[in-house]
Amino acid sequence: MIRLTTFVIVLIWFTVASCDRPIANKQGNVLARVNDTYLYDTDLKGLVPEGTSPNDSISLIRNFVRSWVKTTLIVQQAENNLSSRQLNFEKQLNDYKNSLIIFEYEREWIRQNLDTIVTDDEVKKYYEEHKYDFELKENIAKLMFVVLDSDLKKERLFDKALSLPDSLMLDSLENLSKMYSTDFYLDTAAWMTNNWIEDRLPVEVYNPSFYVTNNTFVKITEGEDLYLIRFIDYRIKDDMSPIDFESSHIRNIIINKRKMHLAKKLREDIYENAILNNEFEIYYNEQNSH
Repeated sequence: MIRLTTFVIVLIWFTVASCDRPIANKQGNVLARVNDTYLYDTDLKGLVPEGTSPNDSISLIRNFVRSWVKTTLIVQQAENNLSSRQLNFEKQLNDYKNSLIIFEYEREWIRQNLDTIVTDDEVKKYYEEHKYDFELKENIAKLMFVVLDSDLKKERLFDKALSLPDSLMLDSLENLSKMYSTDFYLDTAAWMTNNWIEDRLPVEVYNPSFYVTNNTFVKITEGEDLYLIRFIDYRIKDDMSPIDFESSHIRNIIINKRKMHLAKKLREDIYENAILNNEFEIYYNEQNSH
C-alpha cells in the first residue's frame, strides 16, 4: 500500500513542476529546481505529521517547496555577490558549535549537582540583605470573600460564621460556602494583586487602605449578588513588599545564583585539573607579540 505522504508528494510533484516530467534518480523524485540545485521528495521526510488530511498535506508541502525555492534563490544570489572572505563562516560556526556543546554540558552538570532546596532562613537572610530591592509595583491585599444570591437567611448564617473566633470561622465559612455560595475565596495567607481582586470583586482597590482602615468587613450588593468581603492586611504601591509575597521570587533568585556558581566552579575545576595533569601548554608571551 502506498503511504499517504508518498501519494501527496506525487500530487504536489505535478503541482509545482512545469510541464516537463520531473527528474527521478537514486535520490528520489525531483519536486523543484533552482539552477543546478534540486529538491527531492526524500528531503521532505517527516514533514507531514501522521494523520494529516490529504488537503492539508498538499498545502503543507506546497508551502515548503515555495519557501525552499525562495530561500535557495537568495542564498545563490548572495553567494554570487559576496567575496570568499565574506562567505567564510568557519570561525563563527565553530564558535557557535563550541557554545552549544558547553551550554549542553553545563546544563547537564547543573542538573545533576544543583541543590534545589532553599530554606526559610535562606529566604529571610536574602530578603533582609536586599529588602530595598523589593518595592511593590501595585497594591496588594490579603482577604477572603463569599458571594451569595440575595437571601436574608443565608446572609445571617454567614454573619454568624464571620463573628466566630478565627480558628472556628474558616471551617464554618468553608462548609457554608460549599453549600450556599456562588463563589468564594478563603485563603487568608496569600497576597492578592490589584488585577486579581478587581477581576473577582466589585471594589475599587486603587485605594484599598479605605477598606482596611474604615471597613475591614465590607458588604456590597451588585445586581442579584451579595459580596461579603473581609480584608486581612494590605500593602500600598511603592511600599516595601512583604517577604511572604516575595518568597517564591527569592527562592528562584537563590537557585539561579547557585546555577551560576556551579557553572563557574565547573570551568575553574576543569582548568585547575588540566594544570595539575599537564594537559596544556601556552607558548604565547608578550615578547612573541612584538
